[in-house]
Amino acid sequence: MKKPSAAYARAGVDVDLGNTLKDRLPALVRQTHGPRVLGGIGGFGGLFRAAFPDMKDPVLVASMDGVGTKLKIAVQAGRHDTVGEDLVNHCVNDIAVMGARPLFFLDYLGAGKLDPDVFTAVIAGLARACRRAGCALLGGETAQMPGLYHGADYDLVGCIVGVVDRKNILDGSRVRPGDALIALPSNGLHTNGYTLARRIIFGKLKLGVNDRLPGMRGTAGDELLRVHRNYEPAIRSLPPRTLHAAAHITGGGLPDNLPRALPADCRAVITRKQLRVPPLFRLLQEAGKVSDDEMLRVFNMGVGMVLIVADSEAAATARRLRGRIIGRVERGAHGVEFV
Repeated sequence: MKKPSAAYARAGVDVDLGNTLKDRLPALVRQTHGPRVLGGIGGFGGLFRAAFPDMKDPVLVASMDGVGTKLKIAVQAGRHDTVGEDLVNHCVNDIAVMGARPLFFLDYLGAGKLDPDVFTAVIAGLARACRRAGCALLGGETAQMPGLYHGADYDLVGCIVGVVDRKNILDGSRVRPGDALIALPSNGLHTNGYTLARRIIFGKLKLGVNDRLPGMRGTAGDELLRVHRNYEPAIRSLPPRTLHAAAHITGGGLPDNLPRALPADCRAVITRKQLRVPPLFRLLQEAGKVSDDEMLRVFNMGVGMVLIVADSEAAATARRLRGRIIGRVERGAHGVEFV
């Protein structure tokens, strides 16, 4: 008699393979667990003990995101050990700008057909980043969906939950005109703008992932797969009440993300010459003939995080975090102005 999963496997879904791969998870995932994680891997849900004795009024903060078409670069390059880190770090940053520290993370990996080596590399990257962030990899979902995902393509999405004491929530209410904007450098494109970057590098320039990019040391694969930085340790290192607000610079760039950290009657005024634009962004702009305004909306332009602090503390904070003062907050129409 054939195994019950044989017909399903012929249709494209190998349940036995999926179970075999999941058997590898406990050793990787357990490294991210602390005493608050209850139970093991494999249940219908993950268990996390919600005890926050150091907080008077704990508030849970949740966020969800993906890696976008950066996954296409990973597939082309055959390198899958960093995209899991990208995903965790992106999500950690999204709640860190609200003052939250990460508690636990869940992932979704969907593919037409599971590749054991790819699966293991991705999960190892997730576990590595969670461990470094002090975040438990609590569980997730692995889906085989032939007909929806094709070839070697797969999707990767994550959900994070963190916590912040209500009095410490960063919601822009502390921001005042005169505050300084401090840019923390990005590590390349991070996880945004890859559809346009791929069209320029592989389409217009006709380069391959193993070709060296003009004016740069690394190959296209090296430069495009640089890991999204985790800025939460930098935020956490600041003295209490120093940070008035923060903005994670992702899709939409500075113009769309910075206003999310500002009061309705304030605007950010950025001095263009203070932006240190890395060579990769200049290459993309020149080769793709992309306007300044579109570059600022599509890419982070070398700025991964903007911190808003009192002007009197700006110089010391910038030195401490190896950042750069790029502008000021002014009273006026809500938004961002480049001068």
